Order: sequence, then structure tokens, then C-alpha cells
Amino acid sequence: MSSLSARPLDGIRVVGLEQYIAGPYCTMLLADAGAEVIKIERPGVGDPRRVMPPFAEKNGHKKAAGFMAYNRNKKSLALNLRDPSGKNIFRRLCERADIVVENLRPGSMNKQGLGYTEMSRINKRLIWGIISGFGQLEGYKGPYADRPAFDIVAEAMSGIMHMVGFADKPPSWTIYGMADVYSGQIAAYGIMQALFMRERTGYGQLVDSAMFDNMVALNEAQVALYSISGQVNSRGEPKNIWPRDAYRCLDGWVAINAPDNIIWGRLADLMGKPELKNDPRSNSGPTRCQNIGFLQPILEAWFGMQKRSDVVEALNNAGVPCGPVYNTKDIFDDKRVYERGILIDVDDPEVGSHKFARTPPHLSAMPEIPAKPAPKLGQHTRELMENLLGYSSKEVTKLVDAGVVQTD
Repeated sequence: MSSLSARPLDGIRVVGLEQYIAGPYCTMLLADAGAEVIKIERPGVGDPRRVMPPFAEKNGHKKAAGFMAYNRNKKSLALNLRDPSGKNIFRRLCERADIVVENLRPGSMNKQGLGYTEMSRINKRLIWGIISGFGQLEGYKGPYADRPAFDIVAEAMSGIMHMVGFADKPPSWTIYGMADVYSGQIAAYGIMQALFMRERTGYGQLVDSAMFDNMVALNEAQVALYSISGQVNSRGEPKNIWPRDAYRCLDGWVAINAPDNIIWGRLADLMGKPELKNDPRSNSGPTRCQNIGFLQPILEAWFGMQKRSDVVEALNNAGVPCGPVYNTKDIFDDKRVYERGILIDVDDPEVGSHKFARTPPHLSAMPEIPAKPAPKLGQHTRELMENLLGYSSKEVTKLVDAGVVQTD
């Protein structure tokens, strides 16, 4: 670990107009990198993820796991943006901010006169990252731009869902929130580019991250395949590369990939079947795909006689990429996860310490990421109003009484 105390985004202020996963995940990445993230939440309600199970519970306190995971290292400002005084507070925030991240319903901030166009007039250096289902940048808005979207919609329309599952079963979703998390990552990546450009030009810009775009990009292998060959793959029916599968061992499952004849040859040798390297039914990726019915029982029988840890070690030593198929408990039980620092401990004063996934990657000249717990609703409202925006204590109290802001 570096002895340096500075983080890449120290001194950068981010305002989060965020809810659920995509926006909060994006700003979590920025917060972990050192940015001051001010999360805007509706008084009395807050981010919907605050009340979505599962919950951590201790001594009568109860907090939602999803909210705790995606909102560490942030400050909460409970602000009513529909009130004229709340709008003015938001404008003052934007004057002092470097970045705004928004993943509200498309067009909602523009309707209130608080969108990027208006806010960039009062702060030319402002970078505005917007995450939506289908994109919001003028000149690239299509007929879907105003549609709401959740992750499964983007998975479906990007072709990813078409590829997940088996040939005799319906299309299947992947993991909950994948499109949201990936879109948050892409938004953070775009924001970092915009920050770099601002160093050269002095101006901010709009960063447009669309879940549909991002999932199509994630599905780039199938896009390239169709572009080159006109081929549309079907789920559960490989045409070019095999084996790329999971096999049951005596005590669990192992996933392997043999993308070329070199690795296939290593696997055949290890199984004691060297003749499969030159057999016309298995001497190339396409022929192996065509003869799965012949080859699959051979692989299943061999793996079925092995202990998982033994076969993983043997395959890796032989140069065959493989790994055990973990469930979440397996991740927590693997000592290498802790040696790598993949999980971090976040100690919440009310519900105790819990482990969450660390933001990758590691940087050699940077200290370990901070691990402050997710804030209570309005926890930092008074602090921000008085110290950052210059309101007096009495003014904040009046705004609390009027329902414009909420303090913890």
C-alpha cells in the first residue's frame, strides 16, 4: 500500500441526482476515488433502495443491504427540488460542483429548469453525467429516448438475453442489476474523460451513458460475428468454440474454456485421450461444436471422477484455463479473496460491520479506498447548507420547518 494520502479525485465535488443502482454505483466509484459526493434525496422518503430488502438488523436498527453497498463514502442532503427555495439551493450547489450525476426519469430535471443546459450557464466547468435507458444527448436521441428502463430491458434489447440459457428454454436474464452496474461504470469512465478534457479546455460537458448502448457494447463479440459473417448464434448451441462449459466434479462444478487446438490438446492429454487431438470429430473448434453429442459424455465422465480442487490445480498446471464455479459463500471462504483485498469492511455505527465488494482496480501510488458507511437520510444537510452554501443556522431551521430540507 502506498504511503501517499492523496486520492485521484481529492478536491472534486459531485452532486448525485440518483436512485436505485446505476447512478449510485457511478458516484460510489467516484467517492471511492476520493471525490466528495453529495447525494440528493427527497425529504421523508429518500432513495427507494433504503427500503428494499435484504436488511442488516441490530439492536432495533434496520438498513437495506443494497443501499449500504452503493452509497458508502457519501453525504446525504435531503432536498425538495419542487419547492422554489429547493431549486435555488440546487443552483447554488451546481455553482460549487464539478460534476452532477443524474439517473432520474428522462427529462425530469429539464422540466424543472434544472437540467444540464440551464446549470451549465451558471457553471461553465460543470460536467453532467446522465444515465438513462436509451440516451439523452441531442443529435443521438432516438424514438426510445423517453422510455423508462430497468436492467432486464437493456439485456433483452442488446441481444445478451437471447444468448443466455439453453436452446430448449426461454431467454434468461443474467445477474440482477448487471446493466445498471455496467452503465454506472461507463458513466464514471466518461466523466473521467470529461475531467481530463476540462483540464485542457476549461469547459465541462454532458456525458451520456445509455443502458441499451452499454449492453450492445458488452455484447460486442456477437455484434462482430454478425457483421462479418451474418451469423446469429443461438443460446446453448455453440458454433465455433467448444468446450466452453461447466462440468460436475465429485464435490462441485468447474468451468473450462478451450478456445483453440493447443488448449484442447492439453485437455485431451490430461484426460488420457490424446487421440482426440487429431480425431476428425474433434480436431477443430467448429467440428467439436458439431460433435458435442460424441464428446460431452467423455468430458462428463472424466470430470465426474475428479475432486474439484484437484482438477482445478491439474488443469491450470497443464495450461488449461479453468476455475471452480463459486457461490457467494465460496467467495467469502476463499483466502485469496482477502489477500487480494476484493472485499472491504464497512463499519456502520448502527448495524455493525459488513463486507462489500471493493472498487477495482488497485493503483500502486494510491492508498486503500475509504470505507465510510452509507449516510442516514439528511445526515449532512445542515453541514452542507451552512459550511458549503453559506446559510445561517436559523435559515436552515426555517427551511426544515417549511419542508424544503430535512436534517437527520
